[in-house]
Amino acid sequence: MRLLDRYLLRELLVPLGYCLCGFLIFWITSDLFVKLGDFQRQGLGARDIAEYYLVILPEFLTLVLPIALLLALLYALTNHARHQEITAIRAAGVSLWRMSLPYLAVGLLASLGLFAANEFWVPATADRANAILKRHQAPDPHAPGRNEYRNLCFDNMRDGRRWRIGVYNSQTGEMFEPIVSWTVQDGSKPWQLYAERAVPTNGTWTFYNVREFREIGQTDLPPVPFAQTNELAMPEFTETPEEINSEIKISASLSLHAARKADVPILELLHYLRLHPNPSPSDAAWLHTKLQGRLAAPWTCLVVVLIAIPFGAAAGRRNVYVGVASSIVICFVYFVLLQVGLALGTSGSLPPWVAAWFPNISFGLTGLWFTARVR
Repeated sequence: MRLLDRYLLRELLVPLGYCLCGFLIFWITSDLFVKLGDFQRQGLGARDIAEYYLVILPEFLTLVLPIALLLALLYALTNHARHQEITAIRAAGVSLWRMSLPYLAVGLLASLGLFAANEFWVPATADRANAILKRHQAPDPHAPGRNEYRNLCFDNMRDGRRWRIGVYNSQTGEMFEPIVSWTVQDGSKPWQLYAERAVPTNGTWTFYNVREFREIGQTDLPPVPFAQTNELAMPEFTETPEEINSEIKISASLSLHAARKADVPILELLHYLRLHPNPSPSDAAWLHTKLQGRLAAPWTCLVVVLIAIPFGAAAGRRNVYVGVASSIVICFVYFVLLQVGLALGTSGSLPPWVAAWFPNISFGLTGLWFTARVR
């Protein structure tokens, strides 16, 4: 790494660290002020509160990292321009694009980190935080367990199977009182399977204390018993616990139409779309906009680098707080455009990819165009 690259990185990472720490202190202080009464009523001590904020820290970082990066980069570039350092660097034969490589590398790494956090860490923060909040409360004997769902309905429209589950454990995949209805591919009358319990074993569903029924020709008559056994393996049931878990989360999000971008991982969206290849137009717009939004969201860090370079690198002796003011305006316009686009996409007014990617594409191309015009 060249000496110039190390210098530029140091001058960027120091204000970036200050920005992240400042946002973190402000966020914890304001949130603690609001929730302190709730923490006391739930019997949480200082250690529990610290653990609570440590658990939800990844979700906070995914929200503020692009803003902090934009603010730090505009501050660093404005400071370099104010002291004529950028002019000196370019006079030495280093182009603006070459000088920007360390910044683009930081933006790329931040985007990849943001993607990993959104997919692997953030989705579990809500459940872990709720577990901490209820740590000192007496458990309700009638309430379902942490990973239990009761009276669950699961439809596999791809293979034409419908599952009705009395109790389902999302961690182990174990079911109690499952009822599975399906029609075989030859078009014969539907089958029904009643079991006391079912568990996934080596990729195959195994049912215990099973009764099988089959409808006869007259549909107004109840199904007739066909077979009964103590244990039955059904390798033709290709549904996996991961797909069922995805169905639970997506169905809850569809019923609430949550507006957040980072609530459903990409893998779970793909599971749901595989099992529901032909959703309703409104659900399809919501699902595909969410999917495209998940793919587009992490690249915000790279986009803010592209848009910050021409704003901060323009020659002139400007006050460093010009960068702060610029970052506020840029963030406001970007996030307004993003939320409007997602709202139009989920309502079906815009194609999902346009709704999710338009802010990134428009701001990225604008940044490239302005950078090419910097003199």
